[in-house]
Amino acid sequence: MITCLNTSALKQVAEAAGVSAMTVSRVMRNSALVRPETSKRVLLAAERINYQPDPLAARLMAAVRRGKRTGTKATLALVRHTKAQAGGTEDFHRYVKLDEVKSRAEKLGYGVDEMFLGENGLTPQRLRSILKARGIEGVLFSSEVPEKQVTDFDFSSLACASFGYGLLEPSLHRASTNMMQGLLSAFGWLEERGYRRIGLAVTPWVDHRSNHTYSGAIRHYQAGLPRSRRVPPLFFPENRLAENRRGFSKWMKAHRPDAIVSFNGLVPDWIREEGKLELPGDIGFLIHDWTERDAAWSGINHNRQDVAAAAVDLVTTQLYHGEHGRPAVPRQVLIPATLVDRGTCPKR
Repeated sequence: MITCLNTSALKQVAEAAGVSAMTVSRVMRNSALVRPETSKRVLLAAERINYQPDPLAARLMAAVRRGKRTGTKATLALVRHTKAQAGGTEDFHRYVKLDEVKSRAEKLGYGVDEMFLGENGLTPQRLRSILKARGIEGVLFSSEVPEKQVTDFDFSSLACASFGYGLLEPSLHRASTNMMQGLLSAFGWLEERGYRRIGLAVTPWVDHRSNHTYSGAIRHYQAGLPRSRRVPPLFFPENRLAENRRGFSKWMKAHRPDAIVSFNGLVPDWIREEGKLELPGDIGFLIHDWTERDAAWSGINHNRQDVAAAAVDLVTTQLYHGEHGRPAVPRQVLIPATLVDRGTCPKR
């Protein structure tokens, strides 16, 4: 068996194909610098003499090549959009933090450049030119990037992945929180604590960004309940939360949930105003999207730092294998959500 990156093996394949050893090395790395007809000739020659790559050696050489690039580390691009697409009450549209992406990328030997479509005239065409000029082949698209801006984007020489389900088209490799699992676990946890009428109140944008796993989870959960315990989910008619006060009040009076999964902004105050309810005490409250800034509340942690790491891995794996362009079969990595108990859903 002939192994990859062995000098004598490269020479044997090169002699059989009538090319240089460097050309053989480039072909084995799927380099775009080699003409298709030459690549075909090299691969046929390698097959004739049973040339097979050594994955360990290839991985070591990939690290060496990264270290040789103009004295700096290779770079990934994190592409965002200038503004939130739904005008939410807080910065929820920033699905992952730059530091979370950098943390994983730097462990793998990559730097990260953050770029904002729509800012300072940065069009998709201009973005593509910048990526090419900087030699950036790996790109992470954040969930708030509008689909219409990248539908015709040239992915042909790029290794890409996206976060969450905000960007559904084009369909790229993606990493996301498993919110179906997270929500069903939350409903089960609330039941164990004695809650029997569990309500979900989120904006349509949140449900859309999750690829409708919020609506799917609550309806799946309620399918196994007697009708007397089913609280219809409230999908606020307006994506701007402050505009939904009246609709929330009507929903509360009509269905009387004893626990609510919703936003930490505005909703707790609305709950307290409904019949002067104590929170916690009279009603359980769980934040649907818990982060460290919500230390006073129980909630569902989307574990975005792990989502960020998984997306970086999806891109760097493609780079390692020389894979570029829109994938025929996009891979999806789902990170489990976890429950955070801060006492706002006490046992009944």
